Amino acid sequence: MRYTLLLHYPEADEQSIGREAIEAGMAAFASYAEALDAAGVLRSAEVLQPSSASTTVSTRDGELRIQDGPFADTKDQLGGTFVIDVPDLDAALDWAGRAPSATWGAVEVRPSAVRFVDGSWRPA
Repeated sequence: MRYTLLLHYPEADEQSIGREAIEAGMAAFASYAEALDAAGVLRSAEVLQPSSASTTVSTRDGELRIQDGPFADTKDQLGGTFVIDVPDLDAALDWAGRAPSATWGAVEVRPSAVRFVDGSWRPA
């Protein structure tokens, strides 16, 4: 079953936490991705740009609304995702607990419902 691990954590940059912490985090995530890949469960991974680069789109009363920045007013950001294919929720939870950001943020585990492959929607 496919699960997406959504990595939520406080947004930080080199100026606020230091270059050494950034490099350590990058190394930890590289190791985590390599472990997922070696286990044969990694399907994709994305590191997102800072929330300040985002644009949020919504429609209210038939009118398109475009807002610069993230929609949620929160100290945490969605920093990245890993899509994994594992036998069950317990396995997904185990991998989520190993994510480096689980120690300084939260990892939301969400099962996939459908996915778009080769021009069509399919059950995940």
